[in-house]
Amino acid sequence: MKAFLILEDGTVFEGIHIGAEKEIISEIVFNTSMAGYLEVLTDPSYAGQAVCMTYPLIGNYGVCLDDLESTKPWPDGFIVRELSRLASNFRFDMTIQQFLEEQGIPGIAGIDTRALTKILREKGTMNGMITTNENFDSNKILPLLHAYKTGNVVEKVSCEHTYEIKGVKDLSENGALSGSQSFDSAAYAKGIKEKKPSLVKTLNGKGKKVALLDLGAKANIADSLAQRGCDVTVYPALTLAEEILRDKPDGIMLSNGPGDPKDCESIIKEIKKLYDSQVPIFAICLGHQLMALATGADTYKLKYGHRGGNHPVKDLSTGRVYISSQNHGYVVDTEKLDPKVATPAFVNVNDGTNEGLAYTGKNIFTVQFHPEACPGPQDSSYLFDRFISMMEVN
Repeated sequence: MKAFLILEDGTVFEGIHIGAEKEIISEIVFNTSMAGYLEVLTDPSYAGQAVCMTYPLIGNYGVCLDDLESTKPWPDGFIVRELSRLASNFRFDMTIQQFLEEQGIPGIAGIDTRALTKILREKGTMNGMITTNENFDSNKILPLLHAYKTGNVVEKVSCEHTYEIKGVKDLSENGALSGSQSFDSAAYAKGIKEKKPSLVKTLNGKGKKVALLDLGAKANIADSLAQRGCDVTVYPALTLAEEILRDKPDGIMLSNGPGDPKDCESIIKEIKKLYDSQVPIFAICLGHQLMALATGADTYKLKYGHRGGNHPVKDLSTGRVYISSQNHGYVVDTEKLDPKVATPAFVNVNDGTNEGLAYTGKNIFTVQFHPEACPGPQDSSYLFDRFISMMEVN
């Protein structure tokens, strides 16, 4: 079956329909990761967007449900050059075509994804429609594309109820899981989906107590903390700061998430209260942006965003460069940053935009990239150890 991708500038790509059979309007973005398409699909930060994968072959190792980063896929649509109809991987549970169909995600294959990516790079991120209607009317569609907004999608992707994940008790010397211990991501996802924390595998750990504010958190954030012995309590995005602080956590984690950070006005007010407390805080991606807004800084939208597993970031305190996993369309404006409040800690080597902040006189640091990766390199996972050290000192 034919499918069409129509961009708001009038460009039309003709390809082959994949996934669920339905029509969608969404913001079109691209991701440069060579692998990890399942983790991309199940990253809540993609809510309200349709993702174009720049790597030409997607789906060749199938879908392994143990690798889910949340309970379901969040993108509105999926765009690829070639979708593998067969999978070669001893771990796979189904093909990606089956996964897209079952999860109701429509897509298009067989288009020139390089040309699409170049358009988005030159003209900036824009909205588009994926449709199988060969008789579409551009005059009617283009006004709809111009009017589309992702809106406040954080509440949509956040968990509904508070739940707990126990950390690993016995750690090896390097802080990783020891022996045969492992974090059961499948049980984790099942526990969230069914809203029954008892179904989440507890690892009977005894460590630092971390409050994780779920703004659209990937599973590997809680996983990374649990592997280091932390007991994690996950809170819905709209939880009041007083409720979190009343539980007396040793540290607070602000997660990644989707959308424009300025749409999260009520959450920003609560984060300011967390900032005013003496509890150590580590924030990632959207959490990083919201903390900046809560303390008087500003954010702006990038032309086409940073999405992929190969973005170099420089640690300004050491001069060392790390390859990072990223997924964001907004950044903190350092020109409007008060050095009495925060100073830049990381910078993007490619375009010089901000990638992290250190807060003056506070046990708070935030990063724009994803130290938990999945997909992507593990270069910056040491930041979780820094967070734990900060809690110990506190």
